[in-house]
Amino acid sequence: MPILAINKRADFDYEILDKYEAGLVLLGHEVKSARAGNASLKGSFVVFQHGPGKLPQPALINAHISLYKYASTIKDYDPTRPRRLLLGSKEIARLLGKKLEKGLTLVPLRLYTKNRFLKLEFGIGRGKKKYDKRADLKKKDLDREVRGIIKRGR
Repeated sequence: MPILAINKRADFDYEILDKYEAGLVLLGHEVKSARAGNASLKGSFVVFQHGPGKLPQPALINAHISLYKYASTIKDYDPTRPRRLLLGSKEIARLLGKKLEKGLTLVPLRLYTKNRFLKLEFGIGRGKKKYDKRADLKKKDLDREVRGIIKRGR
């Protein structure tokens, strides 16, 4: 299960409450480009767009997948176009309910391969306050010091 892209800011900016896995609707050259490592989840998010059917469809917005290097010239290719997520109707309904709660958002965490398919792991996140971020940085520094002391054997 090689990881193709990680949203590093997600854990720093959000407290992740629950995680989900979804398939992505991609074009062929986008899949090849993502597998080659030309994908980025920086600044991306998940929203619900009205599409075919009764329920709104979740979509990945602002994820950057570059044009595949060896693809023929593709006119008007937008690397940050919205990409539909493949989820079951019960999961969509559950996520819609969570999205309506105040302060919760859907944050993409990582893009990876599972068997031969590309999957997106996203989470329901609540934004952290500035003092929460400071506490996380302080804890990270203390852990690094403790690891150094243990490694040196003092």
